[in-house]
Amino acid sequence: MIAMVDEDLGGVGTLDALFEWRVARTPTRDAYRHFDETGATWIGTSWRTLSLRVARFKAALAGMRMRPGARIAILLPNGIDAVCIDLAALSLGFVPVPMHALDNPASIAYILNDSGASLLLAASAAQWLAITETGIALSELRTVVVLGKDAGKPATANTVSPCSLDAWLSGAPADLDLTVRYPSPANLAALIYTSGTTGRPKGVMLTHANVIANVKAVLERVKAAADDVFLSFLPLSHTFERTAGYYVPIAAGCCVAFARSSKLVMQDLQTIRPTILISVPHIYERVLAGIERKLAESPLKSWLFVRACRVGWRRFARAQRLPSSRATLQTIPMALDSLAWPLLDWVVARKLRAQFGGRLRLAVSGGAPLPAHVAQCFLGLGLSILQGYGMTEASPVIAANAPDDNDPSTVGRPLLGVEVRIGDNRELQVRGLNVMRGYWKRDEDTARVLVDGWLHTGDQAEIEAGKIRIVGRVKEIIVTSTGEKIAPADLERAITADPSFEAAYACGDNRPFIGCVVVLSAAYWERLAAALKLDPLDAQSLEAIPARAAVLTRIRDLTSSFPSYAQPRAVALTLEPWTVENSLLTPTLKPKRINLSEHYAAQIDRMYKQPPEPRRS
Repeated sequence: MIAMVDEDLGGVGTLDALFEWRVARTPTRDAYRHFDETGATWIGTSWRTLSLRVARFKAALAGMRMRPGARIAILLPNGIDAVCIDLAALSLGFVPVPMHALDNPASIAYILNDSGASLLLAASAAQWLAITETGIALSELRTVVVLGKDAGKPATANTVSPCSLDAWLSGAPADLDLTVRYPSPANLAALIYTSGTTGRPKGVMLTHANVIANVKAVLERVKAAADDVFLSFLPLSHTFERTAGYYVPIAAGCCVAFARSSKLVMQDLQTIRPTILISVPHIYERVLAGIERKLAESPLKSWLFVRACRVGWRRFARAQRLPSSRATLQTIPMALDSLAWPLLDWVVARKLRAQFGGRLRLAVSGGAPLPAHVAQCFLGLGLSILQGYGMTEASPVIAANAPDDNDPSTVGRPLLGVEVRIGDNRELQVRGLNVMRGYWKRDEDTARVLVDGWLHTGDQAEIEAGKIRIVGRVKEIIVTSTGEKIAPADLERAITADPSFEAAYACGDNRPFIGCVVVLSAAYWERLAAALKLDPLDAQSLEAIPARAAVLTRIRDLTSSFPSYAQPRAVALTLEPWTVENSLLTPTLKPKRINLSEHYAAQIDRMYKQPPEPRRS
């Protein structure tokens, strides 16, 4: 294990105390950097300056005179304001409810209503207007604050009139007693909504003690220092980013730069040149896919790249003493690899590392499985990727590899203070201070996953030599390469409720978005083909772009109540019935997911090679 960044951190018990501790220790160092559009430059914010802005948010919150435990909904992009409202709410004993700024209005309205949020901070008045137009009653919402000077007007007389952030901050009473009142470690530190086996997201109740325990355990496994720089681009509503990319840097005193957008991440990597990157597998897959597209134009460069990956991976495997690679390593002389590597490193590997800024020393991957070929390629070329495993209900990190103990075929060893065991049906079960209190207003759901203090993860696993290898799922849940979890059965039921569809199969495991294969009813296909002037008897008509676009529009209307990340963004069409006889259905007429994925492998691959429809806002 690597020593804690600072022994004094051991006495910190709440997240707001963690922030005050950091400000006192390194007040003048940069806490954050953001891109200023007006000056077209990156601007740093020190810990002391940040604390002054947090105090303004704290005064505005205190002026609302809400009860301790009031829920504060945060619907903001990553940035200083999102950090300030979170820290201010925590310091007053309120409960942040972070939400994805790009989620659809119906999903947001559901979370606002379910959490009983008293205050909403939104990115724009237009976003608030879209929420009100869902028609979902928000009876406990008292105040809506939006970024920008033009707050806009309410949609109807029954909705809250939004005010601008500047007006809200300036309106704080001057006579408030802002004496610091640290909450108890047992108090809630967040309600984080995550989708599970039901169609509706559930609010995971995480306490200060849960998150602080996870922060300390992460720093025991992976060392971060005050001169490290993070690039933040995963949403702060994502528990992985929240703990590893937000609270851990506070504990370690690192600087976090907020990426301008997901589209500009690669450019921001070049400018910020981070030393630590917290990411889901999709970013690594995206980089590798771009490299492979360019290499396809040059057989020589492609040959060199493959050789560099193979030689580099063998060197890495030897250094880590990986048991799974011993047979291969014995057939290739170590001396030969040692001779070849300096040239391959200069010609190939350093160019890949340069795409991440050139000084990245740790790249952490979580939220979804990292494909083996991606891990081996990057590790072989000198990019230290550490795969971990977790879930929102565990704050979220359960296990992780370490730089000197890194087997990418596993998710590493459990963190310090985290107990694991294998239960019935090979299910991984977890116990520790990081495990949630339960689900918000969902006692039955809580009782199903928390049994005698053990969290039932729903993932099947093996534990070998102390390391965890995830081998499957007890219940089928799609985990995209961006870390989102979707229950496919709920999505499929929503689609097949329309008689136009005989059957549906949602896919997207380890892919960047959800896709869908649907069996069209004969009547619907004849009408649609006629409208589009297609031959319904020609199998190629099912591949026609207008046909797929029309069907996708219908599907997205049927799934509009789902979060935006759960709605299909691509579709493959078929008229072939699914039956027990052709092995696509079980005897109880449930879809055989593995068989369907194999049967439609070619169509699914084509679906993901084409540009997807954008998410609905």
